[in-house]
Amino acid sequence: MKYIGAHVSISGGVENAPLNAAAIGAKAFAMFTKNQRQWKSPPLTAKSIEGFKKNCADNGFTADQILPHDGYLINLGNPDAEKRRGSREAFLDEMTRCMQLGLKYLNFHPGSHLREIPVDDCLKLIADEVKSVLAETEGVCAVIENTAGQGSNVGSAFEELARLIELIDEPGRVGVCLDTCHAFAAGYDLKDSYETVMEQFGRKIGFGYLKGMHLNDSKSVLNGHLDRHHSIGKGELGVETFRTIMNDPRLDGIPMVLETIDETIWKEEIALLYSLVK
Repeated sequence: MKYIGAHVSISGGVENAPLNAAAIGAKAFAMFTKNQRQWKSPPLTAKSIEGFKKNCADNGFTADQILPHDGYLINLGNPDAEKRRGSREAFLDEMTRCMQLGLKYLNFHPGSHLREIPVDDCLKLIADEVKSVLAETEGVCAVIENTAGQGSNVGSAFEELARLIELIDEPGRVGVCLDTCHAFAAGYDLKDSYETVMEQFGRKIGFGYLKGMHLNDSKSVLNGHLDRHHSIGKGELGVETFRTIMNDPRLDGIPMVLETIDETIWKEEIALLYSLVK
């Protein structure tokens, strides 16, 4: 079964996220656990935590269908040790919030070498920071999102994701979120060579590590390395790509989340995706 949803707002408190998801017919959702553009935010209140759990239960959402995303400022691969320390503290706070909310995943962008160090050195820094945070937390899986390869960001190649998993070396505590727009922009042709791409994913990473997906059409051309999302069917990937995805049994049972550019049509996009199931 496919669990489709969108990255919904937490305006007014995290407890509103499951309500916002239910309102658009979602069976899964993503959310931030705090303001994504600030280093620090007030701690979650007991009232918000209780309200979040109740609203999830009332609307049929379990931790298996929720893919929270960490803040945009975090760069665990920053070559500057002091700045990296700040990112680690923020990442630990995000993981702690997930624990408080009873969630099992935290989706994160791996980081950037800022053109100051080699890629593998950056991957080692990211892995070390993730391992240290995992040692201080429990029950939450660090879910690495593939990137479009824009700028100095790492994690666009399946080999780099596999390398991070190898370096982190925490079975059950690390996974991958596959973003369709990012994959296409990074050179993985999900439109015309879908099975080839998925065979590569299975061989280099393994579907056992796939914990979620971001379903986004792409404004970037193939191998364009631009992180530019588009509405389903309006970009380079097209509706037929998502028809293939919706009928791939290897993708059952994970949260599949829209981050498309027009939230006013998320309800229609969710319905469209479900209509593609044979």
